[in-house]
Amino acid sequence: MSNPFTGLIDLAQPRLGGEVVYATDDFFADKARLIDPAEPVFIPGKYDDNGKWMDGWESRRKRVPGHDWAIVRLGAPGEIAGFEIDTRNFTGNYPPRASIEGCVSDAAIPPPDADWTKLVPVLDLNGNDRRWVKSQAGGVWTHVRLSIFPDGGVARLRVYGRIHKDWTRVGDDAVLDLLAMENGGRGLIANDEHFGRVENLTAPGRGKDMGDGWETRRRREPGHDWAILELGHLGTISEIIVDTAHFKGNYPDRCSIQASATASGSPQEIAIQAEGWPVLLPETKLQMDHIHVFTGEIQPHDPIRFVRLNIYPDGGVSRLRLKGRLAY
Repeated sequence: MSNPFTGLIDLAQPRLGGEVVYATDDFFADKARLIDPAEPVFIPGKYDDNGKWMDGWESRRKRVPGHDWAIVRLGAPGEIAGFEIDTRNFTGNYPPRASIEGCVSDAAIPPPDADWTKLVPVLDLNGNDRRWVKSQAGGVWTHVRLSIFPDGGVARLRVYGRIHKDWTRVGDDAVLDLLAMENGGRGLIANDEHFGRVENLTAPGRGKDMGDGWETRRRREPGHDWAILELGHLGTISEIIVDTAHFKGNYPDRCSIQASATASGSPQEIAIQAEGWPVLLPETKLQMDHIHVFTGEIQPHDPIRFVRLNIYPDGGVSRLRLKGRLAY
């Protein structure tokens, strides 16, 4: 089964500020690995002082009543659409059941009297498996609690949703990156994500390496590659930054950007609509490993919410920033 939450943000990811703040027990495998953005691996023959090294969160065998749990503080408050519970590489040591709750708290670790709401009721798990489940409660959450029954190991927990930003706190004249992940920007779809995901374009900071960007395979046929993204809020753009950090022999030769205030339907349907969107940034040359800043080249435009980044003919871009003011 493919991920049904494609196009949504993993609210628990560390680069956004997500952290596993508490676990009842992580004797065999550190709780921090539960939200590691990398795919889980199994290393035969690797042991530490407590036993077999496992890439995930793993508690010891419980010899008393009860069950184990871990609390994740989300990188930003958000509306949760669903979760992935990943038990890859855990075979004889996975928990047979799990559930997930959510709460709202200003504390790093919610207090004992925190009001937890059931988001995923108790469900059965299999070993060496990936399970995607929808959240059964709406609302905005700051923390989630994964309970496992009674003990065992989980490789990864992903929390998919939309960042909730309080735009009333942003002044009318404020200029900010409306495409930034922390402001609710997100990648919707790209024609090719062979070497890097489109969501990386909106991530905080500069890319740490070529893997921390959006990169397509080498194009061997006519045409060019593209990605479609949604801004966190409708706005007008005064500055565009295209950062090709770390991309040297594989940066795009040129790029352009189209934009629209509205789009509807599935990501695939939006991709068809985007072909006819007006130009925001005309086709322009790019350089390797460089921060390109465009201001005067930006075309006059009404407020926008969606953009299509075109790269010619293929290659990698680390970050895309669209700085501007809110429109209502």
